[in-house]
Amino acid sequence: MEFHKSVLYQEVLEALNIIPGEVYLDATLGGGGHTSGILEFGGLVLALDVDRDAIEYSSKRFGARQKNGVWVTPTGNLKIYQRNFRDLGLVAENAKVKAFSGIVFDLGVSSFMLETPSRGFSFAKEGLLDMRMDSNLEVKASDLVNALNEGELYELFTKLGQEPYARRLARDIVSHRIKKKIETTTELAEIISKSLGKKFPVGSGVNRATRVFMALRIAVNDELNNLKEALPKASRLLREGGRLVVISFHSLEDRIVKDFLKNDRNLNVLTDKPVTPSDEELRNNPRSRSAKMRVAEKINIV
Repeated sequence: MEFHKSVLYQEVLEALNIIPGEVYLDATLGGGGHTSGILEFGGLVLALDVDRDAIEYSSKRFGARQKNGVWVTPTGNLKIYQRNFRDLGLVAENAKVKAFSGIVFDLGVSSFMLETPSRGFSFAKEGLLDMRMDSNLEVKASDLVNALNEGELYELFTKLGQEPYARRLARDIVSHRIKKKIETTTELAEIISKSLGKKFPVGSGVNRATRVFMALRIAVNDELNNLKEALPKASRLLREGGRLVVISFHSLEDRIVKDFLKNDRNLNVLTDKPVTPSDEELRNNPRSRSAKMRVAEKINIV
């Protein structure tokens, strides 16, 4: 199985405006799609990912070997770090890189995570409710589902999942777990389905469990706070003329990116509206449907 199909692949490479020999940061390595393109155009890459499975897959793909906690290709054109992108400043310091000519974030969850039941991300595949991108994290989705009170679940589903029926779902989840601890993805999905029934429409093509699962995943991995922390660091580490490219997959992420790019005086926004997948890409990769790409260029260094 392909680990992950990179979204907006050509658009990302065009936006980065790659210069051979210059250094780029792939803040979300995954299956290495965008990194592969940068390397093909002659760029050098520092890549980050918290997911050990992603690092194992991509290190094999590029022939990188581990040395002192870093995976490096024989030619040295790629270095891979198992770190959260909020730590990109520390990684750049470790690699002795003072500035990048481009930085790309491809946010969200990989196809591999969704297709692997044991990772617990998908309501369509039975597995333990985990959802940790980084297996070293202590809190799993099952911990939140079984420990948060009704009010806390309501707030979580409302703020991070934008779930219109959050109150009803929170109540029914708490009621269910009194009788039995909720442990698996399909068990939670079934509770959600029974809670909403046919009286509570969720929109055409949207699974009833989508928003709850998204909220839990964002909370477990602290995704929004990590993004808020990483973006200013990325801006500071761009050289003049360097490009920042961010692909988001839901409105909360996109709002953070849009507001940051608008308010950072060192960046010139190059996308008046977000770039979205072409009809052809949507046909070939339906999971790309919610992708939005925003691009900015560093205009001065302070």
